Amino acid sequence: MALPGPAATRAAVRLCRIAASASSYLPSAAADGRRELELPFALVAERGMVVGGHRGMGMNAVGAPPGARFGAARERENTLLSFGRAAAHAAVAFVEFDVQVTKDGCPIIFHDDFILTQGTGAVHERRVTDLLLEDFLSYGPQRESCKVSKPLLRRAGDGRVLNWTTEDDDSLCTLQEAFQRVSPRLGFNIELKFDDSIMYHRKDLQCALKAVLQVQSFPLLRIELSKVVFEHARNRPVFFSSFHPDAAQMMRELQSLYPVLFLTEGGTSKHHDPRRNSFDDAVRVCLEYDLHGIVSEARGVLKNPSAVARAQESNLALLTYGQLNNVWEAVYIQYLMGVHGVIVDRVEEISDAVAGFGLGKPGLGRGGAGVDGAKTHQAQAFSQQQLGFLLRLIPELIEQRH
Repeated sequence: MALPGPAATRAAVRLCRIAASASSYLPSAAADGRRELELPFALVAERGMVVGGHRGMGMNAVGAPPGARFGAARERENTLLSFGRAAAHAAVAFVEFDVQVTKDGCPIIFHDDFILTQGTGAVHERRVTDLLLEDFLSYGPQRESCKVSKPLLRRAGDGRVLNWTTEDDDSLCTLQEAFQRVSPRLGFNIELKFDDSIMYHRKDLQCALKAVLQVQSFPLLRIELSKVVFEHARNRPVFFSSFHPDAAQMMRELQSLYPVLFLTEGGTSKHHDPRRNSFDDAVRVCLEYDLHGIVSEARGVLKNPSAVARAQESNLALLTYGQLNNVWEAVYIQYLMGVHGVIVDRVEEISDAVAGFGLGKPGLGRGGAGVDGAKTHQAQAFSQQQLGFLLRLIPELIEQRH
């Protein structure tokens, strides 16, 4: 499996559109009839792989022991504090975060479908999209000392409800605030979040997506912006992603300025919607709906190495997410396979490692000895036998580092 070639680089360049000004031209039509976005995303060309921070500096898994490789971020996830710290790392190209729309039509940043707090002798649970914006912002730390905050709880993977505490806390926030207050050099991967247990009508999806697009920090979609907001957001790389195939298709139809990627578990779990059950299904969805790429669970790619070639042949960008992306050796394998980017929780460690890959020094920044350029070139192609050995080794690496 070769390192990213020209076709792979062209696909990767579709990740983010840099909006130059309100008078910028619309994307031109590609030779194959699909729109080519003018996306000078230099980091991809220079390094062959970009790193995105999962929900900022990493997600919070309640009950995770300090120092765990997954879910133990110091900062509260999906907050301005977490995004700001990710922006301070030059090797971090973007942050991935989850956007839902409140009952009164405001796009907010929050992952879970339900938000929990402690009431009088009981846990109170509300669906996030049933809350008004004011209600949503009343959970967790408050920016104004005169306001009473509702303590945040979270359901653990085993079903227990635990206090959701972090070492460095911050208030919940809106999408608008993120655009206004986070450095514009940091890209935004906006995941359009919908509950898997709900069958959404088309009009409900459209209403939510239009609310996201009406946020005043999308300069090329709302020309009447105030100058302050426009100047702040105009150069930020932005792309959308969603596990919901219809939402991804609809976002692509509603606008053509920002790339839309399809999220998939890559065949690692089954869904009622057959479009979500394999990497090949994801490729078909992208081609049918004219999407720009795939964000796959890393296991779906590592267990199916030919997936990278299929994405490249289809001119699709390919990113991955998941626990394996917190092990630099697993990320290095993906780099050699030609994956364009990884979304990670161990943001500092993995971004430093990836910065070393392009120098022929995997392990750079973590005390690793590294390899020289000649060895890097020798590793450009893995046999199936070699790759199988590495894939068997990865679970052991994860266990050793917990």
